[in-house]
Amino acid sequence: MDDLRSLWRVQPRERPDLDAIDPDADDGAPKKKSRLEDASEELVERLADLQSRLWAERRRSLLLVLQALDAGGKDGTIRKVFTGINPQGVSVHAFKAPTEEELEHDFLWRVHHHTPRAGEIAVFNRSHYEDVLVVRVDELVPETVWRPRYESIRGFEQTLVDGGTSIVKVFLHISADEQADRFRDRLEEPDKRWKFSTGDLEVRKKWDHYQEAYSDALGETSTAASPWYVVPANDKKYRNWAVLQILVATLEEMDPRFPEPEAGLDDIVIV
Repeated sequence: MDDLRSLWRVQPRERPDLDAIDPDADDGAPKKKSRLEDASEELVERLADLQSRLWAERRRSLLLVLQALDAGGKDGTIRKVFTGINPQGVSVHAFKAPTEEELEHDFLWRVHHHTPRAGEIAVFNRSHYEDVLVVRVDELVPETVWRPRYESIRGFEQTLVDGGTSIVKVFLHISADEQADRFRDRLEEPDKRWKFSTGDLEVRKKWDHYQEAYSDALGETSTAASPWYVVPANDKKYRNWAVLQILVATLEEMDPRFPEPEAGLDDIVIV
């Protein structure tokens, strides 16, 4: 399989210009939708095989961090990408506003015990990055507090890598127009209304501030060991295919192996 990760990877300490990245881009993908869907199905099967090997090996792990603006597609990505995966080996955690107990600890405390165990893939739906995004845009803490957190995050993630966890961080990049369309869909479809909050519109007014905060966070914390990927996400099928490409390539690089079976199994006769 071709390694296409460079199409979306943010180079270490290189601040991406999100305004210059087309959220409708389809670089690297088959141009026909049917071929794109077939390619995604093949990648899902490959991901399932690699995840089975990782789970059986029980030596290393993988952490997928998903970040996006509201309606960016985090839930849909998780649902589509991990179709057919053994649920024993995958955990998903969504980070909401911190609780009182969590606020009494350092900002990474609530995140650390949700990192993957050996053999596991953990998915963060939002993450520790909220503490350099929301707190910055909403001015919940001063810059003297949130800016040093970049260094803390780099150190935290390097600690995970040193312990055998591979990290993939994906920013799902949508346009303001696409977000508006998805908000309208949520309002118009009864089974999606529960996803809409009037507070989403207040956050939407801060679009430019969030773009700036994300650009800084991606540039400050993309490292060789823990890279960020900016995935154009207006087209959901392309989004899913791209995330699958990144995950499969990362796991193939890890090359997990099934453990060697016990000696003498060929001589066993079960009656």
